Amino acid sequence: MNDRAPARSPAHRAVAGRLLAALPPSVRREVTEAVDWAGPVALPLVDERTVQSACGVAHVHGRAAGTPEHLAVPYTATVAGVLTALGVHAALLARRRGLALRRVTTSVAQGALLSLTQYLAAATAPDGPADDPAPGVASLVSADGVVCEIETLDPDAWREFWRRLGVEPALAGRGWAPFQRRFATGSCPLPPELRRAAAGHPLAALADAALAGGLSLVALPDDPDPAGLPAPLRSACAPGLAGRRLPPADGALPLSGLRVVEATNRVQGPLAGHLLRLLGARVLRVEQPGGDPMRGLPPLAGGVSARFAALNAGKSVAEIDLATAAGRRAVVELAAEADVFLHNWPPGRAERLGLTAADLWRARPGLVHAAASGFGDAFGPAAPPIGTDYLAQAHGGLAAALRPAGRRPTPSLMTLTDVLGGALCAHGAVAALLRRAGAGRGVRVESSLLSAAALVPRPRVRAPWTPLDQPLRTADGWLALPAAADPVRLARVTGASRQAPDAVAERLTTRATGEWCAALADAGVAAVPVVTELAALARDPAFRAAVAPAPPGGHARPRTPWTFS
Repeated sequence: MNDRAPARSPAHRAVAGRLLAALPPSVRREVTEAVDWAGPVALPLVDERTVQSACGVAHVHGRAAGTPEHLAVPYTATVAGVLTALGVHAALLARRRGLALRRVTTSVAQGALLSLTQYLAAATAPDGPADDPAPGVASLVSADGVVCEIETLDPDAWREFWRRLGVEPALAGRGWAPFQRRFATGSCPLPPELRRAAAGHPLAALADAALAGGLSLVALPDDPDPAGLPAPLRSACAPGLAGRRLPPADGALPLSGLRVVEATNRVQGPLAGHLLRLLGARVLRVEQPGGDPMRGLPPLAGGVSARFAALNAGKSVAEIDLATAAGRRAVVELAAEADVFLHNWPPGRAERLGLTAADLWRARPGLVHAAASGFGDAFGPAAPPIGTDYLAQAHGGLAAALRPAGRRPTPSLMTLTDVLGGALCAHGAVAALLRRAGAGRGVRVESSLLSAAALVPRPRVRAPWTPLDQPLRTADGWLALPAAADPVRLARVTGASRQAPDAVAERLTTRATGEWCAALADAGVAAVPVVTELAALARDPAFRAAVAPAPPGGHARPRTPWTFS
């Protein structure tokens, strides 16, 4: 028996297949895809766990706990599935624009690295922070034992919530910085006094304080697969006349010659524009006068936030005040010359600005209008929660699904749905462009963080894990075993007195990671070292073809996740 898993992930196949299902069979056969676990990464990556550990996902997800941890869902395979479907649609679109593309290649490892784009940039910036923030989660536990998640982007609302729980403003203020930075650091070391204050009140009182203070609060359900989750995308063609034909490709990449106008912020929207740019589109960002405030978020690289640059480098910028009629007219004029208009505004803002799909189709009948939101219309006429990653994880069941049985449901502080939502939005935009190429009319396409969360395959009942299902300590670091590793073989190689997982785990602490990886490889077990420093990825020869090192004054970045031929 050999512990090497099949080359393709069932989760990848399921996700890509779901997003490709609408293509007619004759069209689908025009382009083939090749997807494996490792891609250009020169390591024995054979399943979700080895990819998560070797590529840094287990490290970033585990920051909140203080040790590397695996996600109990096939997250990196899901990202790879979306990238696969996006690449296939891009190649099909390119064929209709004169490029003879027939094959798309990507990998689960490249999906994992894409999900770490911002974290890798921060870790390799010239004045980058330490790669080991203090541990801590943002979730609170009420007096009646309910785990809940709060969210706000407003420091005044934060202080008011805690004031209603009896916390002094100065103490509440000490918690604001780690709470606000958790999106960037993957950890939230709140002052223990705040946790004790929350634990002194029942859930009803916490909910009342959140409502009065203007926060969103959700009790975290233990159900990993809640009912009523939305479909990945919703789309509709414009009525009326057809728009202009798409221009022929003017370069080797699938979207060469196409223009995107992007009015986005934070991660989800900019990542979507970033992927469209990697596919060859010319992307113009609409930013407020003075520029996006995220440009100044440390650490800096070349005078700009490394995190911001990781998602926005290579885009041109137009500073426009959307609060003015002249600014809104300027956006309409830009959209009139574009192929895609992309935004991730909260519900109702496009309507208030007069920049809905229907508004812009009057200026550009063939426009693809791609809207990414937090929750779409999942809450109906009721006001949705604040549309951020962690609340989408909570409402989408991921907070429970990504933890094994016996663990409290808690969102990962790695921005899972922001990244997956951005990739899904980019896929929706390219699928809409392909639809436009056939129908000749503009298309409106909508996605959300919640629909991205719903896309991740998960069990209906969470499975228990043994010590071998998590990264394992060695004498000098950490090691990860594939899920299919044979217990008999592990006991024999490690010299464990019995085949029990705890006995094998104990033996692994006696030798260095490299020694164990070599011994296990000789026995046919594809063990890999667990990355615990993201900057090491840019120095590791095994990642040379997948990670571009930092140029002078800059930061490292994942290389484009596709090869087209």
